[in-house]
Amino acid sequence: MASQIPPDKVNLKLILVSGKTKEFRFFPSDSVTIITQHVYDNWPEEWADEQHPPTNILRLIYQGRFLHGSVTLGGLQLATGRTTVMHMVARETLPEPNSQSQMKKDKNGEQSNCCTVI
Repeated sequence: MASQIPPDKVNLKLILVSGKTKEFRFFPSDSVTIITQHVYDNWPEEWADEQHPPTNILRLIYQGRFLHGSVTLGGLQLATGRTTVMHMVARETLPEPNSQSQMKKDKNGEQSNCCTVI
């Protein structure tokens, strides 16, 4: 988009698996569910030859992580008035959210930070 980004919006540049891109503008309060519905409802003409999957399986990936539907752009602390890049894919289910430090339970049910050696 050649025009200036409004200071109260986040400019999202979405990239498909094929490499095609399109930019959309959203408010920080907009959730992933709102974003994917908007993209589905306004499927770009440039993407006409791409698969147009149902909105309920469109997924956003940001910094290598799938975003769940209730996550907002503000919750991700994305700067307004700037462009952020995300990938968009079609995927039936999402992996469960996990913490930064994944801990494993040993046979006694105790949590441990070490690996299991086989």
